[in-house]
Amino acid sequence: MTTPAPAYAPLPDTARGRLDNSRSGKPCFTSDLSVNEFVLVGQAGFEPLGMVMGTSVFHVGIQSAGWKVSQELGYISQAMYSARELAMSRMEAEAAQLGADGVLGVVLRPMDYQFFADVIEFVAVGTAVRSTDGRQYRNSDGKPFTTPLSGQDFWTLWQHGWLPRRLVLGTCVYHVAHQSLRQTLSRIGTNAELPNFTQALYDARELAMSRMQYEGQQVGADGIVGSRVDDHRFWGEHAIEFLATGTAVNRIRPDSTPAQPSMTLPLSG
Repeated sequence: MTTPAPAYAPLPDTARGRLDNSRSGKPCFTSDLSVNEFVLVGQAGFEPLGMVMGTSVFHVGIQSAGWKVSQELGYISQAMYSARELAMSRMEAEAAQLGADGVLGVVLRPMDYQFFADVIEFVAVGTAVRSTDGRQYRNSDGKPFTTPLSGQDFWTLWQHGWLPRRLVLGTCVYHVAHQSLRQTLSRIGTNAELPNFTQALYDARELAMSRMQYEGQQVGADGIVGSRVDDHRFWGEHAIEFLATGTAVNRIRPDSTPAQPSMTLPLSG
C-alpha cells in the first residue's frame, strides 16, 4: 500500500519560481541562521537549503459578547488558528519543494495593517535544512519538522538524542466582562483582587495551553519544549488573545551520549 502524499496549502507561482531556481544550477542557500548557528547545525549533520516562508491574510469576522459576560470568542479563535495554520502549511510546502527534512528558527508573527480594517496577516519564516547522513527525518505524515528553536538549541537537542517534530500552538480569544459602576466605585482607593478579571484571564490561558498540549499529543510527541504564552490585543480593551506555542519533540536515540556543558567566563564587564 502506498502512502498518500502530504497535503499542503497552495503556493503562488512566484514562490515556486524562486524555489526552483534555488535548486537548479549551482545552489546558493539563503538563511537567517547566525554564524554560530550555521556551524552548529552543520556539526549536527544538517545543511541549510534556503529561507522558506508562508503567509495568510485573513479577514476576521464580528462576534458579539455580553457586557457582563466573560467568555471565549470561539468564532474569532478559530479564525486566528486557521490563519496561522495556513501560513505554516505554506512554509512547510516551500520546505518540501526544496527537499528539506525540517525548518529551524521559525518565526510566526502577526501583521496588522491600518489601511485594512478587520484584516490580519500572519507570516511564518524559517530556514529549511536537510540531513547530510542520507537518512530522512521528516514527520510520520511526510512533512518537514518545524521548530522555533535556534541552531544552538537544535544542536543540544540532537546531541542528546532528541528531534523536533512540529511547532505546536493553541489559541484562545477571550472577552473579559466589564465591571459594573458599583463595583468600580467600591474599589476606588483600595488594594483588592479583581476576581472576575483573574478568573477570566486564568481560563483563557488554560484553554490556550491545553490546546497546545493536545496538538503535541496528536503528533505523538514525548514532550513539548520551549513553551511560551504570548498575548495579542486586536479587538479592543476587553478582548484579548492568548497564544501558546512550543516545539513537540521525540527521543529517537535513547543510547546517545549527552554533551557535557563547560563553564566559560566572559572577559567583558
